[in-house]
Amino acid sequence: MMKTKRLVIIRHGKSSWKDEELEDIERPLKERAFNDAELVTTAYKAGVRHNFTAFTSPAVRAHETSKLIAHQLKDHIKSLKVEDGLYTFSPSTLLDFIKNLPDDIDNVMLFGHNPAITEVVNQIGSEFFQNVPTTGLVEIHFKKSHWSEIDKGETQLFLFPKNLR
Repeated sequence: MMKTKRLVIIRHGKSSWKDEELEDIERPLKERAFNDAELVTTAYKAGVRHNFTAFTSPAVRAHETSKLIAHQLKDHIKSLKVEDGLYTFSPSTLLDFIKNLPDDIDNVMLFGHNPAITEVVNQIGSEFFQNVPTTGLVEIHFKKSHWSEIDKGETQLFLFPKNLR
C-alpha cells in the first residue's frame, strides 16, 4: 500500500545581528521571532492530525525556533533532534538529508536556513515561493513509501507570519 510522507519545513526565526563578534552559528533570535513562532504555531495547531519527528540545525537561531514550536506542539512532536547536517545553505545538501531520512518515519518537521529551504520547497513542492520568510512553514506531502523516492510532492499548506499578523 502506498504511504504518504509528510514534510514540514520551517525556516528559523528572525535573528539578531546586534553582536557582530558572534559566529553565524551562534546568532540568537530577535524578539519578533517569539511572536512569529506563536502566530505560525497557533495557525498550524488547528489542523495538526499527525505526530512528527523533528530535526533542527544546531545554529542557535534554528534550535531556539525549533524548541519554541515543539513546545507549543508538544502533543504532536515525538522527538526533536539536533542534526549538524541541517546547518546548511545548500539546497542539494538539504535534499540529500531529506532523501536519507529513515523510512519508518512518515511525518518529519525540519528547521533550517535559506536559501536552501526556499530552493528545496520550490523543487519538491507544487507551489512556487519567491522567498520562504523567517519562521515560514511549508508542508508538502508525497505519495511515496521511501524518502529516497521523493520528487514532486503536493504543497498542502504554507504559513508565513506576515499573513497572520
